[in-house]
Amino acid sequence: MKHYSVLLDESIEGLNIFENGIYVDCTLGYGGHSSEILKRIKRGFIFAFDQDIDAINYSTKRLSEIGNNFEIINSNFKNLRENLLKRNIKGVDGILFDLGVSSPQLDCTERGFSYHNDARLDMRMDKSNEISAYEIVNNYSFEELTNIFFKYGEEQYSRSIAKNIVKKRTEKPIETTLELVDIIKASVPEKRKRETHPAKKVFQAIRIEVNKELEVFEQALIDAIDMLNPGGRICVITFHSLEDRICKSIFKKYSKIDDKVKGLPIIPDEFKPKIKLINNKPITASNNELDENNRSRSAKLRIIEKL
Repeated sequence: MKHYSVLLDESIEGLNIFENGIYVDCTLGYGGHSSEILKRIKRGFIFAFDQDIDAINYSTKRLSEIGNNFEIINSNFKNLRENLLKRNIKGVDGILFDLGVSSPQLDCTERGFSYHNDARLDMRMDKSNEISAYEIVNNYSFEELTNIFFKYGEEQYSRSIAKNIVKKRTEKPIETTLELVDIIKASVPEKRKRETHPAKKVFQAIRIEVNKELEVFEQALIDAIDMLNPGGRICVITFHSLEDRICKSIFKKYSKIDDKVKGLPIIPDEFKPKIKLINNKPITASNNELDENNRSRSAKLRIIEKL
């Protein structure tokens, strides 16, 4: 299974792992980050979340070869707090979010994530999810499609793409990734096609909508800060500006003294910053990593510590 763990060394170092700590990998995937955490916690424990059964099966085997002090939870990380409390875990020492789609998901043609290969429109991280890319492309209104392409894909030709999708599906349902790619190509100017793959932003937008990625991430990150023990750290690896904006905004909010009490000689505890930023600017991939894995180029790592 070919999978490259993005910013692996930087995020493991950022977690500042100690061997009897409790850690959470919110995005297990194919186990790259979890494996490295597990190697370092001989007397600790790691909980790892994923909703993709293929990834869980692969990673269970991979982690079992290192140790047995782990549990994989088949759930979306939006249920982070609920699942940890169910296991009587009230505080943890480190939490990792790697928000990229894993390489095996992208490269597995039938999952329908890729605009390079033909497959049924799908894009579900959780295969039991009722809503797939097919439903969105064929059932969303012109306004809804325009909105998600613009909001989640920052796609400047959102309206013309949405208009052509709505027009095309009156003839017959749009069923495959390459059918959708053809519609997108016919909806953007030639100049755009020369600059980048014209379907990239729309596919990203649909994937985010199918999996409700942004709203899930925002709530989970707030829960993660609450669940962190003092001195514990959170590492977040994002891959596009919307995720990074959410992360930056939440970290900024929780690392500042509340405006209501600024300037008071004594700041009450509930108004003090909850976290401190470990890096003010996001960490990006080294040239060595970029040579090995082109998909790392948009990755940004932000790290905080609980006060």
